[in-house]
Amino acid sequence: MGANRLAGQSGAHLFVVNMIPILSGSGASGKPGPVLFDSRTESADGSATTPHIEGFMVRNGKILFVINGVGPGGAERSLVETVPRLNALGFRTEVVCLGNAWGDRFLAAARDEGLDVRVLTSTGWVGRMIELRRIIRSERPSIVHTTLFHSDIIGRFAAFGSGATVVGTLANASYDPVRVADPNVQKWRLDAVRLLDGWTARHLSDYFHALTAAVAQASVRDLHIDPERIVVIPRGRGRTRLGLPSMDRRRAQRLALDLDADAEVVINVGRREYQKGQRFLIEAAALLAPSRPKLVVLIVGREGNASDELRASVREHGLDNVVQFLGHREDVGDLLAAADVFAFPSLFEGLGGAVIEAEAMGLPIVASDLPVLREVVEDEGNAILTPPQDPAALAAGIERVLDDDRERASFSRRSVEIYDERFTLDMVETRMGHFYDELLDS
Repeated sequence: MGANRLAGQSGAHLFVVNMIPILSGSGASGKPGPVLFDSRTESADGSATTPHIEGFMVRNGKILFVINGVGPGGAERSLVETVPRLNALGFRTEVVCLGNAWGDRFLAAARDEGLDVRVLTSTGWVGRMIELRRIIRSERPSIVHTTLFHSDIIGRFAAFGSGATVVGTLANASYDPVRVADPNVQKWRLDAVRLLDGWTARHLSDYFHALTAAVAQASVRDLHIDPERIVVIPRGRGRTRLGLPSMDRRRAQRLALDLDADAEVVINVGRREYQKGQRFLIEAAALLAPSRPKLVVLIVGREGNASDELRASVREHGLDNVVQFLGHREDVGDLLAAADVFAFPSLFEGLGGAVIEAEAMGLPIVASDLPVLREVVEDEGNAILTPPQDPAALAAGIERVLDDDRERASFSRRSVEIYDERFTLDMVETRMGHFYDELLDS
């Protein structure tokens, strides 16, 4: 049913990516399966192409999104950008937040964007599960889509037996072995969380939305999820929020940041956590600074468990005049416009939304060589990929980009092309709309 209808849409094809089959199947509840498809399709010559999907069919069912809260994180920001576009496609949506930890400012901003948001008043796992179950029984959504661990677990139990199709977002390689080295992670606790996540995923969820094929593979390995229940579609980023790169904007933002016009500006965007590997960027800056007196490193993102360690490292290396911590900023597009290079030394990722934003703003990228990031950037096309946890290699990559004007310009052009080809918000949300459409149809 769904396969024939999708195949008839302007050259769309079923696609198998990195051994994750994207096929028709049955979910945990035994419902007929939708056509699950990757964000790219395979053309007759074997090249990856982006399908143009027309003839979108609006459905009457409602989608209930469950998330921990609305705030500055990548998953939260993506939801706030996603829902209005789904509404424009004709879907009825509602967002339920487990809490309001980030405060009324983010909640009000989400509502201003057109989200129908309600916040649970209960506290604790059981109380929230019972309250959410009552909402699901009352609203009778056709789809319950959960995002982030707490929402996944509570949402799966709350939706059990409701008749709704339960979809979970696979947003990160949450059980990557590198996490055990994080001083804030206890291995026994991580193993217990993985067992709970895996059992509820296999038995209480119907389908999964993975942001990358690498995350899909990791979830099959770590949670033992049936790969035929996974759809791979990246998140996009909105051009409206970021704006366009230009020399005028670059000059204006450098002036606003009190940066010299000829400063060599390296920027990183991400919360200050072990996962983001910013300590290796600071160590790379220590290697570069003696020979590059105009070097400036901007680290943008909210405080986290690694904040104290990062500040200590800056002091230890004498980089107080080189490294600036800018905290959480709403003007990320402006900051990216002021930079020369985007550095992303993460240890593990689910997608790398900050990298997509850097591509949109035309920045060359020097990043960790992670399977996830190979789906987002092109090594030697717009990026230099370096071994994770290797500050010398990271420094060498940054120096190469700063020293080669021609390569830097070429990488910059390709970054914008990649964003336009793969990651615009409207393009990605059309694919998500098609996915939801198939679920509602089934």
